[in-house]
Amino acid sequence: MTTVWIDASAGASGDMLLGALVGAGVPVEVLQHAVDAVAPEPVALRVEEVRRAGLAATRVHVDVTDSSVHRTWHHIRELLGHGSLDAPVRDLALAAFERLAVAEATVHGATPDQVHFHEVGALDAIADVVGVAAGFVHVGATAVTVSPVAVGSGTVETSHGVLPVPPPAVAELLRGVPTYAGAVAMERCTPTGAALLTTLATAYAPQPPMVVERIGVGAGGRDPEGHANVVRIFVGGPGTGLRPSSAAEAPLLLECNVDDLDPRVWPSVLAALLETGASDAWLTPILMKKGRPAHTLSALVDHERAAAVRAEIFRQTTTIGLREQPLSKHALDREMLSIRVGGEAIAVKVARHHGLVVNAQPEYDDVARAAAALGRPVNDVLTEAQHLCRAFLDHTVTTSTGD
Repeated sequence: MTTVWIDASAGASGDMLLGALVGAGVPVEVLQHAVDAVAPEPVALRVEEVRRAGLAATRVHVDVTDSSVHRTWHHIRELLGHGSLDAPVRDLALAAFERLAVAEATVHGATPDQVHFHEVGALDAIADVVGVAAGFVHVGATAVTVSPVAVGSGTVETSHGVLPVPPPAVAELLRGVPTYAGAVAMERCTPTGAALLTTLATAYAPQPPMVVERIGVGAGGRDPEGHANVVRIFVGGPGTGLRPSSAAEAPLLLECNVDDLDPRVWPSVLAALLETGASDAWLTPILMKKGRPAHTLSALVDHERAAAVRAEIFRQTTTIGLREQPLSKHALDREMLSIRVGGEAIAVKVARHHGLVVNAQPEYDDVARAAAALGRPVNDVLTEAQHLCRAFLDHTVTTSTGD
């Protein structure tokens, strides 16, 4: 499993991400080959070692010929569909361009296929998106965490005139993403950079627990005083630094948003995921775009059971995609003991911290079964069971107790 963290504290652009990938060890030939497979006109990637605010970095220049063609999302789909790209590269590039097209169409009040975007149709944007997609596929990234994104402030000159920073398309693309202006009054994140970050990201956070093996520093074209205009990419494996390297891999959190499933089905979905191997599964009510009520389905699962749980989510729900991220987990030592209420056995889950019992809870299914057998209200039996569980908290015990 390959974990990647993208440090976007200075913003992001397509060429900065290309430079970071090359700096992290991705051969530029890998990127160039993918670009050549789809570019309708000559495009060359040229690598230069530079400094930004005294920091060594890699800059990838995208050299293109002058072109007056303003291609649309429809034209881009055809180029990517007919190009000889590997399927994972094509899928990533299509997803990034679709995000960019939808955002541009939204801010211009049109549909993606109606709007002629200079930003989408430009040859350098094609090179940026396809090259970055090829780079991340080459790295084998299975989890990509993106830091809060610096977007800048002030104004920027565009083909539509002077616009505020962040430009409308960037603001649209970064809805729901942690962002901030940053210290420098300039455009920090471009529409292409925002589309790539949001396509690649499986999570947004500071650097996650990981064992860093490679670092790439990608330079932007400008070098503002006192601030390094770079994107950093950390590549490695999962790890917390709190356990030996031979320990099992961190558990995974699988999530998806669903707004078109009959809510009566959810209990059976959660039960199926737990039966398939998820250690926990739950729902969170959310509100999606256009005010649609929905749920976020979350499942916690070990790596060896992840494939089966993914398949079960796709089988049981209407989602067509999953987010996935490794988690650091601290679990208390636990054991199952027993109490009796009215002669009925009820299991108790006891948790210990450094050998001291800190929690003891009766198993609800056993409580309900005992209540039915005794002809007593469930709440009555639960209250008595909880009172008996106090014995586990008041005294360190290793054997069962009875009434």
